[in-house]
Amino acid sequence: MATKKAKAEQEVSVEDKLKSLFKLQSYLSEIDRIKTLRGELPLEVADLDDEIAGLGTRINNFQLEVKQLEENTKLQKGKIETSKAKIEKYNKQLDNVRNSKEYDHLSKEIEFETLEIALSEKHIREFEQEINSIKEQIKEANELLKEKTADLEHKKKELDDIVSETKAKEEKIREKAKKTETTIEPRLLTAFKRIRKNARNGLGVVPIQRGACGGCFNKIPPQKQMDIKLRKKIIVCEYCGRIMIDPDIAGISE
Repeated sequence: MATKKAKAEQEVSVEDKLKSLFKLQSYLSEIDRIKTLRGELPLEVADLDDEIAGLGTRINNFQLEVKQLEENTKLQKGKIETSKAKIEKYNKQLDNVRNSKEYDHLSKEIEFETLEIALSEKHIREFEQEINSIKEQIKEANELLKEKTADLEHKKKELDDIVSETKAKEEKIREKAKKTETTIEPRLLTAFKRIRKNARNGLGVVPIQRGACGGCFNKIPPQKQMDIKLRKKIIVCEYCGRIMIDPDIAGISE
């Protein structure tokens, strides 16, 4: 009779342990969810900051290119004026040539300077096209910068709101988790934390689902499924090492 009573107490004790572990898992998963929610936004804010800085650098580089092209245009216009002055001088000299050799020489000089003017005019047209193209890119970049800046302000406000809202909630859940930890024997608690740390999704306790481990989804032998349902001992998955529980403890209907 005493043996049966001790056995019953042991079964209740194991069941309580499993329930406490699942309750602790639920609290810790909620904290993880809050951290994830908070964790994504700072990354988004940082990415937007980097993107805005990159756009600012890009716009500045475009403006430097435009300035350089305008300087190049000015230089080519100066060359045109110089060539025109030379042509005018050579034309005057043509009136006073003494022989055909001088005439041919001056004619070639005039022809050369005329070609130089044409080449400079061609460069000017090319520079103007480049300037117009870059100015269009500056306009697009400024519009994108405006959009990203507005998005950043929105994200920062959203982050501030979430931090203020979730901080208090997280503290309350942490208090519940600490209280639950006191109901679990230290050795089991240490094992649970180790399992949870090594688990990819942070789940150290999982219910069996459709005859498989709820963590790694490997099939569980029927006898082991029965042992889990009986809640007589703590059973871990031989594949992933997670503690497996009856779905009823997790409030799940098979």
